[in-house]
Amino acid sequence: MQWLDQQTVTEHLNMQAAIDTIEQLLHQQAVHPNWIKSPERLVIETFSEDSTHSSGSHLSMPAMIYDGEQEYTTVKLVTICPDNPSRDLPTTTAIITVSNNATGEILAVMDGIYITQVRTAALSGIATKYMAKADCQSVAVVGCGGMAYEQLNAVLTVRPEIKTVYLWNRSAQGAENFKARFARDYAQWDVELNICEQLTDAIKDADIINVATRANKGLFSIEQIKPDVHINAVGAYRSSMKEISNDVIENSGIVVVDDLVGSRHEAGDLIQAHDASDCAWTWDELSGDLQALVTDKIPAALTEKSTKPAQTMTLFKSVGAASFDAAVALYVAQQVQAK
Repeated sequence: MQWLDQQTVTEHLNMQAAIDTIEQLLHQQAVHPNWIKSPERLVIETFSEDSTHSSGSHLSMPAMIYDGEQEYTTVKLVTICPDNPSRDLPTTTAIITVSNNATGEILAVMDGIYITQVRTAALSGIATKYMAKADCQSVAVVGCGGMAYEQLNAVLTVRPEIKTVYLWNRSAQGAENFKARFARDYAQWDVELNICEQLTDAIKDADIINVATRANKGLFSIEQIKPDVHINAVGAYRSSMKEISNDVIENSGIVVVDDLVGSRHEAGDLIQAHDASDCAWTWDELSGDLQALVTDKIPAALTEKSTKPAQTMTLFKSVGAASFDAAVALYVAQQVQAK
């Protein structure tokens, strides 16, 4: 058994590898649905919201992958601590085990923070690759927390022509910290990072909007964004949370989720839109999931093989699934083992 700390994981994983690994998983699932087993994750709420603690969550996420030759099981244990940024600690902490099912041997135990950030971002990267228009010039980052760095990295990986980035965060210092860190750690991207005091200034000209917040109501309306914008929403991970307004959802020509089962229970944006009496969007309007997107089961007009229809707004909502973590963690374990 190997212990892989965060530095080791980081050295053996990059965004393009994560995107490729998850795309391969999605294609494999489509052909061999029984090769990947990912039961719905167990979520336990931690703390009640009060003056000393924000409410968080603990998650247990098992998954099994058969690759045609070997079968593996991974388990990710995650704790979400919203108060951690004030302690100079990551909001999400995680650990992942990778086991060989033939022998039961644990091949690796690894830090899961970076894997969680990268695989979440990779999902948005895949969605952007297929759903955003081909000539994107700008992206807005709404919420500059720990997940936002890799979210932006993923979008730039699939749309390297982007030159302008708009940053907005509830605290100005958070946006300043993001700008300094991203410029330092992601120098390969030749982009201009602009901090906006007002959210409306950050999103009004953006071709892509990345949203990763703990908001409880929609952050912007349809009148404040471009009619052909693509939105990646990865926050609002509880049914009670919401960052995408109902009018944005119901006016999106294509709405895709990463996980069909999980989104029904955890995608607060979509759950609340469906339940709202004054919103026209229902689950029947859902276009499909990422697997359908990459295997051309969703209208071909939105695949990377053709041009996205003009004036079509698209939305990707991510809640996460253990199978994505499993694929990326297995990739890392095998890369380390090979060396």
